[in-house]
Amino acid sequence: MASFHSIPEQGSDPATVLAELEERRHGDLRWREGRAFSLVYNAGPEALSLASESYARFATENMLNLDAFPSLRLLQSELMSMVAPLLGGDDSTVGVFTAGGTESILTAVHGAKNWGLARGITEPRMVLPTTAHAAFSKAASYFGLESVRVRVDAGYRADVSAMAAAVDDRTVLLVASAPSYPQGVIDPIADLGEVAAANDTLFHVDACMGFTLPWLEQLGLVRTAWNFAVPAVTSMSCDLHKYGYAAKGASVLLHRDKALRRHQFFVTEDWLGGRYGSPAILGTRSGGGLAGAWAMFVHLGAEGYRRLAADAFEARCRIEAAVRSIPGLEVRGHPDTTLLAFGAVTGGDGQPAFDVFAVADRLSEVGGWFVDRQQPPDSLHMTVNAVHRGFVEEFVTDLRSCVADVTARSGARGDPTRGYGTLS
Repeated sequence: MASFHSIPEQGSDPATVLAELEERRHGDLRWREGRAFSLVYNAGPEALSLASESYARFATENMLNLDAFPSLRLLQSELMSMVAPLLGGDDSTVGVFTAGGTESILTAVHGAKNWGLARGITEPRMVLPTTAHAAFSKAASYFGLESVRVRVDAGYRADVSAMAAAVDDRTVLLVASAPSYPQGVIDPIADLGEVAAANDTLFHVDACMGFTLPWLEQLGLVRTAWNFAVPAVTSMSCDLHKYGYAAKGASVLLHRDKALRRHQFFVTEDWLGGRYGSPAILGTRSGGGLAGAWAMFVHLGAEGYRRLAADAFEARCRIEAAVRSIPGLEVRGHPDTTLLAFGAVTGGDGQPAFDVFAVADRLSEVGGWFVDRQQPPDSLHMTVNAVHRGFVEEFVTDLRSCVADVTARSGARGDPTRGYGTLS
């Protein structure tokens, strides 16, 4: 493999460049073989091929100006029309396509801040459970909001009474998850909606991990209110590059109506380049993510998504049952969808029976399995998707072996730093 620390004087032909790229990903995670319970979502070879090809065809089109690319305007309009009813929206629901869940969340928080400023709230704050995604904390840091994180109950769901007690007249946004990332549980959206309505504040439901929910609901596997069907919900984020199986980055931010959406827009003429407007955080955005998401919707259809959701749900249930049967392990909460977190049982002294991060290390060494590490409490996190249905028994066998190995090596310690994100 060649090494490049400065731009080469002479360029290489495309075949050589592509070969060099392939060399560089030799040691990457083997996600196509079902080894990744994080970061990547796999609906099978045909879907992967379509996702890549549709992305490539629109990769250089620029969503900064949809007047120049009416194809992108049409794709976005059609995609929003397909997504909105799946999230309980109606003809008044409007949205914008974004590059990912973080951009959707940042844009929602920025809009909430502007909504508050329009009402004379100069020191805005948002109230959210400790399980809400880290991107909300990023948004608070970027935009100068006070972030009030409230404890969750014993099942890791938002505590309605504690959330209500934290709301005051500076609160511009109440946040809930459907489901939360850390433990995969759905917050009590309807009850929190009553809190938002009583306090006349915006209410955002983060469903970035929740594109399985419309299909699980149709299959009768989820029976709790979670979307715009709750009248107080004013906005929702939902990632399509996760359980929509689209190429990255693809997410949507939806608002109940246009009046609410207008607060997220940024418009300026305060430079020498003329009028500049942006509906979200990014300016220039590749059209590839949008085309890829649209293509996946049209390719898979409702029937395909129901099948994929059912496969992922079945795999999660089987893994959860196996985890509960392994001595020394316990599941964190009672997951509602396709996410799962588990860790070591805590003894009477308050200490875990063993270091579950050492189990993660062994899983990587033994079978190339990649699971997220999170805390508190120390847990392994699994984002189970459709591809894993065919690998459950192999994973469970390795998990049992790795737990036995770690418990036999008293004092074994794992690496706690290999988390969900990275600073490198």
